[in-house]
Amino acid sequence: MLLTITTTRNPATDLGFLLHKHPEKAQSVALSAGTAHVFYPVATPDRCTAALFVEIDPVGLVRGGGTSLTQYVNDRPYAGGSYLAVALRAAFTTALAGRCAARPDLVEEAFDLEIHLPSLSARGGPEVVHKLFEPLGWRVSATPIPLDPQFPQWGDSRYVDLRLAGTQRVADALRHLYVLLPALDGDKHYWVGQDEADKLLRAGDGWLAGHPERTLITNRYLERRRPVVTYALSRLAEADDVPAEAEALVTEVPDKPESLASQRHGSVLAALRAVGARRVLDLGCGSGALLRVLEKERSFTELVGVDVSSSALDIAEKRLKGSARVTLRQSALTYADPALAGFDAAVLMEVVEHVDADRLPALEHAVFGVAAPRTVLVTTPNAEYNRLFEFLPMGHFRHADHRFEWTRAEFRAWADGVATRRGYDVRYLPIGPEDQESGPPTQMAVFTTQKEVAA
Repeated sequence: MLLTITTTRNPATDLGFLLHKHPEKAQSVALSAGTAHVFYPVATPDRCTAALFVEIDPVGLVRGGGTSLTQYVNDRPYAGGSYLAVALRAAFTTALAGRCAARPDLVEEAFDLEIHLPSLSARGGPEVVHKLFEPLGWRVSATPIPLDPQFPQWGDSRYVDLRLAGTQRVADALRHLYVLLPALDGDKHYWVGQDEADKLLRAGDGWLAGHPERTLITNRYLERRRPVVTYALSRLAEADDVPAEAEALVTEVPDKPESLASQRHGSVLAALRAVGARRVLDLGCGSGALLRVLEKERSFTELVGVDVSSSALDIAEKRLKGSARVTLRQSALTYADPALAGFDAAVLMEVVEHVDADRLPALEHAVFGVAAPRTVLVTTPNAEYNRLFEFLPMGHFRHADHRFEWTRAEFRAWADGVATRRGYDVRYLPIGPEDQESGPPTQMAVFTTQKEVAA
């Protein structure tokens, strides 16, 4: 199996910093049934290509499990699929995580990239390949590989020669490959359980929930194992990146016809209407699910979405289709931005729990001190309710990126402190069906400036 990643961004050899593999060295990583080799066929300031070559040990692969003849006769040593994704993770672990200690400035930079897989297992052919990669901003060329060039009448195989081109962060490009290669293959060489769903959620954070083919990807990546797929789709709904028209397909709360994400959108919309907001900030907007809901409300004259993820904003831009009332900005919510001052309201929907606890004072300063809108809406999971989710193990958070999840008392302690320090009044509203003992699944704080309350 072979995969190459090429950039023409100058100096192109900076790709080596992000991949944590020096262009002047060939390096190898041991796998459970083979070896992954990383080397650079080209490494100049104008063009740099990193190659991942995977050698599979057929005997070692058999030891890894399988059934009947497929143990011995399969395409694993030759075609990109689940085993190539495993090799990708083993060879580029730090790059996948989006870390680069030597050059942290490169991590958030979008590179012009070209990716080539000469042989990719793609059930469904080129059409499915286009459906999975193009919404992420890739230009796709997927050339079918014939079963046998000597016998064209036999037709094409399920393999394609894939070429991708686009401007992406390197970490995002690797995550796209890590998820979509097994999804295209549709067959794993190892057992699929909840831990595999958690890996999917981590790798897909920021882009999978907003993907128009997220259900197809999730089903194929998890081999259509219904309980695991249901768990993963529920967690994606929790991320609030599900388009409004599709939210009813995934129900997070048992026996409820409306998803919790949809109920959050409705509660936020109602609160904004109640305070008469016209100019609204969506802080931590992700791929634009809430913005799509708000954009349909003609009373909002200006909507600004802010998020740190460039890939999520790219998806939001496509989903909003250039609405004149919506502006998107890339920024971390812990950075004070005077340009965000003067708005009627700001929404932080399922955002604070993604911020490290020691960074919350910076978020408080940026939102309540510098932007200082008349109204701030904050929603966050209620940790006490977690015991009612069937597929959420005890002690686990609802999302792999959550830094914490607050009880109702913890949330009120934080919000009361913010209100006191920043000159706001605060009240609390439940979102979702309330359990007598555990309360609602989501809790919302509505902050209003004391000047506004007096008026």
